[in-house]
Amino acid sequence: MGRGVEPARGGGERGTAQGATWGRAGAAAGGGRCPGLAGVEGAPHSTLLTRPRHARPCKAKTSMGVYLPKGSLGNTRIISEEYIKWLKGYCEAFFYGLTVKLLEPVPVSVTRCSFRINDNTHNLQIHAGHILRFLKKKKPRDAFCIVGVTMIDLYPRDSWNFVFGQASLTDGVGIFSFARYGSDFYSSRYEGRVNKPQRVSSSDYSIFDNYYIPEVTSVLLLRSCKTLTHEIGHIFGLRHCQWLACLMQGSNHLEEADRRPLNLCPICLRKLQCAVGFSIIERYQALVRWIDDETVHTPGVSTEHSREHDVNLPKPVEAFKEWKEWIIKCLAVVQK
Repeated sequence: MGRGVEPARGGGERGTAQGATWGRAGAAAGGGRCPGLAGVEGAPHSTLLTRPRHARPCKAKTSMGVYLPKGSLGNTRIISEEYIKWLKGYCEAFFYGLTVKLLEPVPVSVTRCSFRINDNTHNLQIHAGHILRFLKKKKPRDAFCIVGVTMIDLYPRDSWNFVFGQASLTDGVGIFSFARYGSDFYSSRYEGRVNKPQRVSSSDYSIFDNYYIPEVTSVLLLRSCKTLTHEIGHIFGLRHCQWLACLMQGSNHLEEADRRPLNLCPICLRKLQCAVGFSIIERYQALVRWIDDETVHTPGVSTEHSREHDVNLPKPVEAFKEWKEWIIKCLAVVQK
């Protein structure tokens, strides 16, 4: 891949057998096509049957673990907890038959990862590779994979501007950031910019105190669900797809990622079914239930963290309406 400056809303995707990096800013080698797609027509279903064992969970590994860095997914504890629960529920429906377990939140300081302030956008970033190394050590024995999600921006190495996510397919670990999915990230009024000091201590993680978090909107939730399932799909052995409109299509920037659907094409759906072993009908029904379950009733802490009370948080699913209609049409066909 060629190096380049950060485009207005840039980011590409890359996947390899040993590891994967998605969302790198800059042009891709090979005529600017999506990295990982050059010379690839999309693997047919039959090739999945000969893939390494990591593409299919064995009976002893029937769960996925999800880490979230502490304090980086919401303006309040309740928003953070409910947002991650929405992602958990979506993954359980999408990868129907697997259990998704939420692991304890982790402060950035515990990972001992490197961090920096981006020279272009002046926002904080954490080193994706260091987070992967931390996750590998924390992967539960019964987990097929473990992924971390964060609202802190990521970078994989000093020479890169950013990545949306990075994963090791063979190790079954991944880290994904939704920082750039907020509607105001590329705005001149973005509140997450920091005044870059003359020198940032590599051991002073207090710089992450009061980290700015954008509003959790329906579009942000949709983008998060789309990215999370796309990248976990890679860990299941699904490569970038060029057959039809499909979630597993690659993308070079946010607008292109927004154009790909939430659903898998029939070929990639069959691949995932082969890996997980779900019923197509039951999976579609679970996805509809997740969309319809708009409100989570949970006991929690107030915004001021001053007293216990019950909180009813509406799940922002407006952006999923069109996809729900598509699923219902699919169910009408397969149930005949």
